[in-house]
Amino acid sequence: MFKKILVANRGEIALRIQRACRELGIKAVMVYSEADRDAKYIKLAEEAVCIGPAASALSYLNMPAIISAAEVTDAEAIHPGYGFLSENADFAERVEKSGFQFIGPTPESIRIMGDKVSAKQAMIKAGVPCVPGSEGELPDDPVQVRRIAKAVGYPVIIKAAGGGGGRGMRVVHTEAALINAVAMTKAEAASAFGNPAVYMEKFLQNPRHIEIQVLADKYKNAVYLGERDCSMQRRHQKIIEEAPAPGIPRKQIERLGDRCVAACKKIGYRGAGTFEFLYENGEFYFIEMNTRVQVEHPVTEMITGVDIVKTQIMVAAGEKLPFTQRQIEIRGHAIECRVNAEDPYKCIPSPGRITMWHAPGGPGIRVDSHIYSNYFVPPHYDSMIGKIIAHGDTREQALARMLTALGETVVEGINSNIPLHRELMVDAKFMSGGTNIHYLEEWLSHHQR
Repeated sequence: MFKKILVANRGEIALRIQRACRELGIKAVMVYSEADRDAKYIKLAEEAVCIGPAASALSYLNMPAIISAAEVTDAEAIHPGYGFLSENADFAERVEKSGFQFIGPTPESIRIMGDKVSAKQAMIKAGVPCVPGSEGELPDDPVQVRRIAKAVGYPVIIKAAGGGGGRGMRVVHTEAALINAVAMTKAEAASAFGNPAVYMEKFLQNPRHIEIQVLADKYKNAVYLGERDCSMQRRHQKIIEEAPAPGIPRKQIERLGDRCVAACKKIGYRGAGTFEFLYENGEFYFIEMNTRVQVEHPVTEMITGVDIVKTQIMVAAGEKLPFTQRQIEIRGHAIECRVNAEDPYKCIPSPGRITMWHAPGGPGIRVDSHIYSNYFVPPHYDSMIGKIIAHGDTREQALARMLTALGETVVEGINSNIPLHRELMVDAKFMSGGTNIHYLEEWLSHHQR
């Protein structure tokens, strides 16, 4: 096992990894930008290194600064968390070439899965169901592009091969708009991701967003930890996640989970990962794989009892998975609400000083947050300031516990989206389960204040 790990991230995930290290008896070196000097995990740190000014490009995305911090503190491994450099194959490669262990998949796995075209081809080979579309990158010939679109059937969606986070996508409803849409998406992809390649898929009208959590070690052992429903999202950003997914037959999830495990073994995957699918008319369609820990990992931890972050560290240190598929049991239901520093209905970020913070408690409630009273939320990063997770024996109990927890939560001095979550917990459609990925945006358009 490692003696010292450098945590190359910020916010609640930095605190989460710090706690996992403590539990394993590992020293955690925390890095921070000048804007995060007063973060809770820095105050709690045994060792902390400032890696640059507030701007992400000069700090959390600064590879030489992070590797230098690992060198001067004698760390043995680097945990990238999520976001920032967590899915950057070049960073993973530089970490390993510098003599440290990257706590995540191999650079090769990240490359395959980071390019949506190669990821889809790998999944087709592994027997994972995919959205109908082009077999690879779209050709330059407009005649061929039109032929592919006709075969797939309108509406289609044009996606950047190197895209992610909901960027680099364009829906096309008619042949007349197709060629222009492809050209615009290519130009966007080139400037945003440095890769102009685009591909085409059938645009599913009202799907749900379902994902399968996997864990794998370097000895080709792999398991899946059930599924999550992440359909409550706005502009492709998830707001509420839950596990298991309401209303999907267990047998269908088991078949899909087994295929994801087989795919992990086929590509030699190591660490934590998430297969993301669209689910419509009883069918699953693979869209992408995230090669890191997810923001919503706590709901899976609550229903399985598996500590995903600790397991990530253990398999990176060369240990075997400490459980088999047969030992994974799904117990009850869990819901997570992302707490964002933003206007609850207009979703405009609201950085500033938190004058009062009171976290909820009670049976089945977990709070993952790095904030405290008098903490200043910096304007430079994502607006998420924490997560509230509720677990119950049933979905109804988890919903009731979440509503109680949201009622107890106090965030003063800035705006937060707690009022939005309170309304959604008593929304009839959400309470019945199985809302599609457009539901929240439509709900917000009808509830503008």
